[in-house]
Amino acid sequence: MTDTTVLRQRAPEQRPEPAPSRRKGLAAGLLRTARPRQWVKNVLVVAAPAAAGELFAPNVLTRLALVFVLFTACAAAVYLVNDARDAEADRAHPVKRHRPVAAGQVPVPVAYAVGGVLGVCAPLVAAWLCPPAVAALLTAYLAVQLAYCVSLKHVLVVDLAVVTTGFLMRAMIGGLALGIPLSRWFLITTGFGALFMVSAKRYSEAVQMAGKAGATRALLTEYTTGYLRFVWQLAAGVAVLGYCLWAMEEGGVPHTSVLPWRQLSMVAFILAVLRYAVFADRGTAGEPEDVVLRDRALALIGVVWVAMYGLAVANW
Repeated sequence: MTDTTVLRQRAPEQRPEPAPSRRKGLAAGLLRTARPRQWVKNVLVVAAPAAAGELFAPNVLTRLALVFVLFTACAAAVYLVNDARDAEADRAHPVKRHRPVAAGQVPVPVAYAVGGVLGVCAPLVAAWLCPPAVAALLTAYLAVQLAYCVSLKHVLVVDLAVVTTGFLMRAMIGGLALGIPLSRWFLITTGFGALFMVSAKRYSEAVQMAGKAGATRALLTEYTTGYLRFVWQLAAGVAVLGYCLWAMEEGGVPHTSVLPWRQLSMVAFILAVLRYAVFADRGTAGEPEDVVLRDRALALIGVVWVAMYGLAVANW
């Protein structure tokens, strides 16, 4: 066999990867960096309209879908910028090194550029299509979350407050988009419910990383598990108290409905908190979306609560 024949046989192995495949790889990496699994959090935009019984009013779902997309774009912008900033540190982490930016699938400049475009366009579109308060809240969310990426995530307690505020903003924006007044009980229950889940997540991470090098968050070495346990227990108690006070605000006697559904929904709400607390106590609540979506008992309790809440809103 001649040398020319050998070269011809090897030639296909030396061909560069086609450009379309690289583009597909980049697009897939950007999508992964945007954290699609985290988008379930943005469903909170329906919370205020649902609480006010306005969820199925004309054009409401269309406007909420727009708000959901805009908030998702803002959250994706924050994730992209965060991963671009932390790329070097993530490469040294056993799990985070597989993130697209850290792994080199998405170049750092591209992550910054796409994150910047999303962060600028989302508030501009909101200012054009939504009430001014929506654009202001999205801008505030971006400012707070980017400040968190830069420095606030290294400040004790403030990091918990910032992440909790992100959940609260998600719950508020639907009401702002539709001009629905936000109840004080709604804000208290949502805020402390978010703090419960955030602090339970931190507690679980601290428990799992105890005695190991390379904690997933720098502050985990400064928080004690006892303190984080105190925070999630306190937040759970305030969230339950706020919900019960809201449910009993108009008394326990039904007016035109068959049963006092709003008051009965307290049972399902408390059971849901107690069930989630089981995973928090075990230190396995590191991924809240996994706990909520994978635990059948918690999912069933959630469905029952939604049904009772819906019947209360419909005054059935």
